[in-house]
Amino acid sequence: MRLAATVLYLVVAVVNLAPAIGVLSTARLATLYGVAVNDPNLAVLLRHRAVLLGIVGGLLAFAALHPPLRPAALVAGLVSMLSFVVVAYVVGGYNAQLGRVAAIDVVASIALVIAAALDAVAQRG
Repeated sequence: MRLAATVLYLVVAVVNLAPAIGVLSTARLATLYGVAVNDPNLAVLLRHRAVLLGIVGGLLAFAALHPPLRPAALVAGLVSMLSFVVVAYVVGGYNAQLGRVAAIDVVASIALVIAAALDAVAQRG
């Protein structure tokens, strides 16, 4: 069960690390989110989002290999992903790419909860 939890943490880490590539250019951000990044203010905000996702992804990856960090990574990952889903739902009217990001975040959140449950079962057994 520990191995399965580790794999799930790593998968969710990759999901969070992948958008960090957006920090490199506005073209990558436009591809990721399906939005024109013509305003420097928007570029700053989206690049900063990429950095924050990289931090969360890095924490999740490190926690996969260092289990004592898993509770903190669990909270950070869930807050990051589910807050995006909630904001997207509340605002509404988003494009297909952002809808895909929200769907991926829901699936990754479920995977993270399963990983935490597997850890809990392994600790008891």
